[in-house]
Amino acid sequence: MSEDAAQDLEAQTSKSPENHKRKDYLHWDDYFMATSLLSAKRSKDPVTQVGACIVDSQNRIVAIGYNGFPRNCSDDVFPWSKAPKRSKKDDLLEDKKMYVVHAEANAILNTKGMSLSGTRLYTTLFPCNECAKLIIQVGISQVLYLSDKYAHKPKYLASKRMLDAVGVEYKRHIPLKKTITIDFEED
Repeated sequence: MSEDAAQDLEAQTSKSPENHKRKDYLHWDDYFMATSLLSAKRSKDPVTQVGACIVDSQNRIVAIGYNGFPRNCSDDVFPWSKAPKRSKKDDLLEDKKMYVVHAEANAILNTKGMSLSGTRLYTTLFPCNECAKLIIQVGISQVLYLSDKYAHKPKYLASKRMLDAVGVEYKRHIPLKKTITIDFEED
């Protein structure tokens, strides 16, 4: 190979995309929130699908979860709707809220008892008061959420009150990328 050809090859190689990192890679927070969104796709709830992802201080996913019925409770037998307001006591047994395990609780349970002290929780919906109790109890230090559409409801106000009281930081995640496409046919 001539010296000129070798220099041409070297110049092409140095300009090659393989020698430079991609600039459009996912930021960690977008990656973990996208994981929560993908997990939410597992939910069979016809109205509200929620996903959660717990991450340690080294940016490792330690658990994920989504909203659904407890293990072995058939999603063909238990109700997927809410009971009408002012329902009789028996009607409340046909309310999905009596049976559904929230995404945050499922993610915590999916850690199988490992320490969650100092971890971060990514969730597609701001956690309710019951999930906030669990978040506090296991030592999660930060909650990042995508939506807070029920912020005015008492159980979400109570959640914020508890999280504030113990110093668990929470903030709305604003994605750097507005869309992420997953294509199973892509090379």
